[in-house]
Amino acid sequence: MDKKSTPEEQLAKGLLKLQADSEFSEKYSQIALDFIRSYARALEDSGVEFAPVVPIFLKFFKFVLEQLRSPHSFEPYHQKVRAPIDYYQFSLDFIRPLIDIPHSKVLGLEFLDLATAQIAKGENVVFLSNHQTEADPQAIAILLGKTHPRLAEQMIYVAGERVVTDPLAIPFSLGTDLLCIYSKRYIDQPPELKAKKQLHNKNTMELMSRLLKEGGKAIYVAPSGGRDRKNGEGHIIPAPFDPNSVEMFYLMAKKAKTPTHFYPLALDTYDLLPPPETIQIELGETRIAKRTSIRFAFGPECDMERGSCKTPPPRKTDDFDVHCKSRPAGSFCSGENILRGEGEPEQMRWAAKGRFSCGGEFCNCLESSTGETKEERRKSKAERIWKTVCKLYSKLRP
Repeated sequence: MDKKSTPEEQLAKGLLKLQADSEFSEKYSQIALDFIRSYARALEDSGVEFAPVVPIFLKFFKFVLEQLRSPHSFEPYHQKVRAPIDYYQFSLDFIRPLIDIPHSKVLGLEFLDLATAQIAKGENVVFLSNHQTEADPQAIAILLGKTHPRLAEQMIYVAGERVVTDPLAIPFSLGTDLLCIYSKRYIDQPPELKAKKQLHNKNTMELMSRLLKEGGKAIYVAPSGGRDRKNGEGHIIPAPFDPNSVEMFYLMAKKAKTPTHFYPLALDTYDLLPPPETIQIELGETRIAKRTSIRFAFGPECDMERGSCKTPPPRKTDDFDVHCKSRPAGSFCSGENILRGEGEPEQMRWAAKGRFSCGGEFCNCLESSTGETKEERRKSKAERIWKTVCKLYSKLRP
């Protein structure tokens, strides 16, 4: 290549040559070219040299071409490929220059410490999280690698079909432990493949049950089924959680018998690789990279029977005890004491509606004592956990 040309120009020339010599279509060539330019601009604007990244991009082009010529067939449970090519290290090396690590942060490390201790005992941990960019698994591995390197490497991600079918995404997916499913958003497209996709999802869930029975697993899942997007006012809010998804993972965990703990997790990675403004059915989305800091917040363990994720408050010692004597301090109140008229004014107001409030910084739980259907309970549980993630997210992106 011309030594006088810039690193960006070198890559662009190499990309054009690859397009001429292979199956690299004009569409994917343009997507890759836009990505190169945005990546280079992001580093340049931050005063970071782009030249050291050129060899990584050349590897990326090679991997993409291999997928275009002979696509990798992902199993329902894909374990990261470390040899003869270490795709895990490649994916981290590719994303790391875009992350302003000194200004990035992780909140709630005390909850992460509890989770890692539970995993070390052979128990499972499921992180119920929002999802913002294709690079979330790499972002998590890079940031948690500083304090919890073992967890960063052993995390299993529940992923949709697009990251295992888009040739520009596959090189990164090869370096990630994945439970591959077809999300509800895309399962009907095309209609003739719906039955096949449903069977695939069934097989994936059976494999996940087996993993949970084995124990010692850390699993990330985004119950929204997709990435967060800006609302009509231009604000980014975690997408609502699908009640059926939340309930399915909870029931699978119960069936596995091995103790499984659920923790809320909020990710603020949107600016790293913003998703398209609208949901696309077809493959091949534009990717515009930015260099930015990223932020995570872990919350306290969730009570999955009720959807309450909160740090138990200290037990009161005044004239009345708003918590039932049959439950430990700080647990959800079933209303036994309140119905006897012993609750505080706020709780008495809920009692008049047949509901009870348990309070706490992260608590959103309002459980109906009567008249609530199973479907309503499922929806309210998912909503309470989602609101907890929203509260955590507000600490990251006020």
